[in-house]
Amino acid sequence: MTPVLDIRGLSKGFTMHHLGQGFAAFSDISFAVNAGEFVLLKGANGAGKSTLLRTLYRSYLPQAGQVLFQSAHGPIDLARAADIDITYLRQTEIGFVTQFLVARPRVSAEALVAEPLRLAGMAEPEALDTARHWLQTFGVKDTLWPAYPTTFSGGEQQKVNLARALIRPHKLLLLDEPTASLDANARAALVRRLADLKAQGTAMIGVFHHPGDVEHLIDRVIDLTPNAPLQEERQDVAV
Repeated sequence: MTPVLDIRGLSKGFTMHHLGQGFAAFSDISFAVNAGEFVLLKGANGAGKSTLLRTLYRSYLPQAGQVLFQSAHGPIDLARAADIDITYLRQTEIGFVTQFLVARPRVSAEALVAEPLRLAGMAEPEALDTARHWLQTFGVKDTLWPAYPTTFSGGEQQKVNLARALIRPHKLLLLDEPTASLDANARAALVRRLADLKAQGTAMIGVFHHPGDVEHLIDRVIDLTPNAPLQEERQDVAV
C-alpha cells in the first residue's frame, strides 16, 4: 500500500536572532501514514509536536528532509512544493484543525463554516444547511449561527473552528490540540466525526490535550521526546 504521507529525514530548527543562536525543534523524523490510519504525536512541552504539524502543513519550511504526499494529481513533496500548489491542496485535500479560530470580521458563523463547501462548488442554500447541521452537532446555539464568531467565547469559537474544518472529508487531516477548549459534549461529537472520517479513509496525525478521548482510534504513537523510540504500535487498540 502506498502511504498517503511519507515523511523522510525531516528536520526543523529556528534561529533566535537577538541571541545569535539557533535551536532544533526536531531532527531526522521519518514515518509514514496510510489511508484510514490515526497517528498520535506525544512528547513533553517543547518536543516539537505542534511544530511538526505546522511543518507538514507547510506553515513552516523544513531545513532538511521530504514530505511526500499522494495527492489526487500524483505524488508531491510538500517540503519543496510551490506556494500555489500548497494553497490548492489545503483547499482540496489537506485539512488542519488548531485550537484557535482565525475569524474574519463581519462574517457570520454559518457563512464561515459553509465556505469550504461553497468553494468546492456546492450551492449556497445547501452549504448553509450543512453548516448549520455541523454547528448544531458541535453544540453551537442556533441563536449564534448568524452572529460573528469574533464576539464568541474561546470555547464557542473552537466549536465553529471544528465545524468549518471538518465539514468535508480530507485525504490528510492534521489536528493540533483540537479538544483543548471544548466541553465534554463537544469533545464527544468531535470523536464521533473523527471516527467517521477514519472509516472513510482519512489519514490523521494529531496532538491531543485529552488523548484518552481518541484512544480507540489510535493506530500508532510517535514519541518526539529526544532519545525515545520513535514509534509505538497500538495493536491492542480496536480500530
